[in-house]
Amino acid sequence: MDKKLWEYILQVKTKAPLVQNITNFVVMNNTANALLAVGASPIMAHAHGELEEMANICQSLVVNIGTADDYWSDSMIKAAGTASALKKPWLLDPVGAGATSYRDSLLRELLKYRPSVIRGNASEILALAKHNLSRTKGVDSTASSNEAVEAGRYLNESVGAIVCISGATDIVIDGKREYHISNGDPLMTRVTGLGCSSSAVLGAFIAVADDFAAATVAGTALFSVAGELAAKSSAGPGSLQVALLDKLFSITESEFKHTLKLEIK
Repeated sequence: MDKKLWEYILQVKTKAPLVQNITNFVVMNNTANALLAVGASPIMAHAHGELEEMANICQSLVVNIGTADDYWSDSMIKAAGTASALKKPWLLDPVGAGATSYRDSLLRELLKYRPSVIRGNASEILALAKHNLSRTKGVDSTASSNEAVEAGRYLNESVGAIVCISGATDIVIDGKREYHISNGDPLMTRVTGLGCSSSAVLGAFIAVADDFAAATVAGTALFSVAGELAAKSSAGPGSLQVALLDKLFSITESEFKHTLKLEIK
């Protein structure tokens, strides 16, 4: 499995997929830099007039609802519909799912276009699957990734998407197996947008994939391993951001394989 994961990392670097991002403006710079660091090409495009043309030239789409408004929500729905019609892979990051009825309504529309991958924290996955009737805290998870496994399985079965639950242990669910990745560092939670950046990176991996599950595991593993290694040389959140980008860019096969903590269930 390690060999296959590293092959996906190399494919992103050699194929340099163009990834369209309709994401939140808190993290645009972060996510674009993360995509560049792993070897992909980011484009942040949400104008209604260019969505169809953009879908034709991009290899994948990432939709992140973090700072959605009415215009951007329409952009997300139109882009997801176009990607689906063109059979282009796309990822949904349901930021703040369950926090407001506005977000939940938007997410119901987006799920109609059957994302290839759904990536969110445990609270978001629980809310998206309607397994949790309480309000979420917003972008921060109030549940652990293990608590959301049943909800993830439900989403995988009902939507057909690979589900990635982020947390201290990241869990990827593909309907047959579960992949538990126990990498990363607590310092990563002190930097805004690292989860969004990880979702963007997954967009690059599914763009080159013949196996969305393996690609999701590869992208998640790369980001978590790079974060863990970067934290060792970081004095705090500020230096971590720089060190993480550097490690995403320069990580070696040996570093990746010797640091990765992957369990397949």
